[in-house]
Amino acid sequence: MNTIETLDQVKELVKEKYGQIADQSREENATSCCGAACGCNSGTDEIMAEDYTKLSGYVADADLGLGCGIPTEFAQIKEGDTVIDLGSGAGNDAFVARALTREKGKVIGVDFTPKMIDKSRANAEKIGFNNVEFRFGDIENLPVTANVADVVVSNCVLNLVPNKAKVFNEIFRVLKPGGHFSISDIVLQGDLPEKLRESAEMYAGCVSGAIQKDEYLSLIKDAGFTNLTLQKKKEILLPDEILSNYLSKEELTNYKNVNFGIYSITVFAEKPVLSEKEKAEQKAACCGVDSSCC
Repeated sequence: MNTIETLDQVKELVKEKYGQIADQSREENATSCCGAACGCNSGTDEIMAEDYTKLSGYVADADLGLGCGIPTEFAQIKEGDTVIDLGSGAGNDAFVARALTREKGKVIGVDFTPKMIDKSRANAEKIGFNNVEFRFGDIENLPVTANVADVVVSNCVLNLVPNKAKVFNEIFRVLKPGGHFSISDIVLQGDLPEKLRESAEMYAGCVSGAIQKDEYLSLIKDAGFTNLTLQKKKEILLPDEILSNYLSKEELTNYKNVNFGIYSITVFAEKPVLSEKEKAEQKAACCGVDSSCC
């Protein structure tokens, strides 16, 4: 087990582990604590992943079993919407979103793992979608211009990102006024045992990179979002076979006896609509730079 030292090392760890996952099947990934990223394959059933198989737009080759929810189920995506999927992986959520936007809409997936981008693009080409694209980039600095998305979705990704506040600010930037997001993620309630918190393997496995639920929701409010709604909450129970890789018997007993929980949540929030004054100010500023926008 390794200890995470710098934010850059965290990103490189995640990139390396999820590059490995891109070469594996859903069955291989589903038998670990959040895909095979944490290196703790235990032979258990799926722990976090949800069943996508009955959803319209489902593509088996794009489903690596890495999610902890189904954000598209709650995202209120309409025909013609532009949707951005953060940490799009092999394209699973993007293809389900495309089934809702239909031909009139557009879906943009963003991922910083080259192998995942290659895999998702290959899947899109195989299906023949021309309104789904996958862009290489860091979700802390999205390769998308401002005010373009009607909806942003993400599935079990922000817990892997060191600067979560920056991601929520980026989501706010790329959403149109009145747009919204639905994000599934892992959060904590109570103190995570130190050995789990310091483990690089468990970070890439979605657990030790998670933060407290109240802090997570505060970051959303601080970014300027309104109408914050907790759409779903589910407790994640890690089997002893996984925990014993990181905790002694005594620590494992203590872990079970403290008031602590790991949860999958799906959260919804909106970017406020501009007031008439803000619209006028924005138009005036725009016209001063580019008369074509007036």
